[in-house]
Amino acid sequence: MRILISADMEGATGVTWPADVEPGTEQWQRCRVMFTSDVNAAIAGFFDGGAAEVIVNEAHATMRNLLLEELDHRASMLTGRHKDLSMVEGIQDPAVDGVAFVGYHTGAGTEGVLAHTYLANSITGVWVDGEPASEGRLNALVAAGYGVPVVLVTGDDRACADAAGYAPAAGTVAVKDYVSRYAAVCRPPQATYAAIRAAAKEATALAARRQATGGRGYSVEVEFDAAHLAGAAALVPSVERTGVRRVAYRSPSAYDMIRCFKTVTTMAHAAVEAHYG
Repeated sequence: MRILISADMEGATGVTWPADVEPGTEQWQRCRVMFTSDVNAAIAGFFDGGAAEVIVNEAHATMRNLLLEELDHRASMLTGRHKDLSMVEGIQDPAVDGVAFVGYHTGAGTEGVLAHTYLANSITGVWVDGEPASEGRLNALVAAGYGVPVVLVTGDDRACADAAGYAPAAGTVAVKDYVSRYAAVCRPPQATYAAIRAAAKEATALAARRQATGGRGYSVEVEFDAAHLAGAAALVPSVERTGVRRVAYRSPSAYDMIRCFKTVTTMAHAAVEAHYG
């Protein structure tokens, strides 16, 4: 049995502030240790549950945040950019039986610690088939396209509530409780390690490939905080401007949906100008 861990950082133990997750800052260096601890807890739990292999896909920012030298030696890690499926690269491997979202957060325009969707700001909402979509929901759709279930989600309490909407059977562990976008009541690493390890052990039983949903189409809407960003996103073929700050597109599969979404966010990010956005 092979488990894939998609590891994001905003939902990690102790993280509440932008500098906690911005590569190169003093706080980022400190929080990398707690981030790695969360991932190690999941690795240990999956091996406790009988997994034969665990691979970690770095999914935050530069995708070079976890401390490889501190990683559980039984796992392997995919680190760095750029990857076809970004946060869930590796899900396309037919040997993967389940995926865990560790350190996840809520989506743009919602309440949650460091809530956003792909871009730290600029995007104010994402909808798939009319339903609000966080990174967790987007990535869960991609996983379902390959028949891989989401078995575990960790993050703040709001991220765990969000997971109930896209992976209701998955185990969840809240490592902190939301107070504001930049504040939370945090549990210490010793406590979150134990909770994540126990939940991962139990979640291993959920790992079993299912019928893929690859043939289903998806309608996606993205709303930005400035009109010119919608204009930049609409330069992408198949993407239409549907409002002053909104664009929309339709994709035949989750694979195409997430790749187009990556392109839309890349174009919008390139159009951001200093403090004015």
